[in-house]
Amino acid sequence: MFERFSSGYYLGRLYVEPTDGDRTTMSKTQHEALNEQLYAEGTGLERLDRPLVMKLGTRHLPVHGAPDVPADTLSVPEPVLEETSVDNPPTLSEVFLAKADRAAKLLSLFGGSADPTDATEAGGPRFGGDSTGR
Repeated sequence: MFERFSSGYYLGRLYVEPTDGDRTTMSKTQHEALNEQLYAEGTGLERLDRPLVMKLGTRHLPVHGAPDVPADTLSVPEPVLEETSVDNPPTLSEVFLAKADRAAKLLSLFGGSADPTDATEAGGPRFGGDSTGR
């Protein structure tokens, strides 16, 4: 699903769709698998429900797992989606997944912890960077 792209990101393609929900979500099964594969440190029992951080356009988003989201799909709140470069959703789009160290830094900016609030995601800081994901 994702391949190495740069020192800070993996690159993948997901179907991006709007949601009337208040947080960005993806398939719970895939979320947990990515969490275990890319973020877990292998030091025993670890949480697999912490948010992933994905970059869509110029926006970094904390991504949570949800059982009702189809595989290979990123459901993004409509107000957030309107601020990205995604045209005519649902559409297959390039998505950058932050590597563990970068994700930890970004999550601390979202709300000071690894569990950001939904309000921060929808209207909080916009973490820039160029469109290449670097």
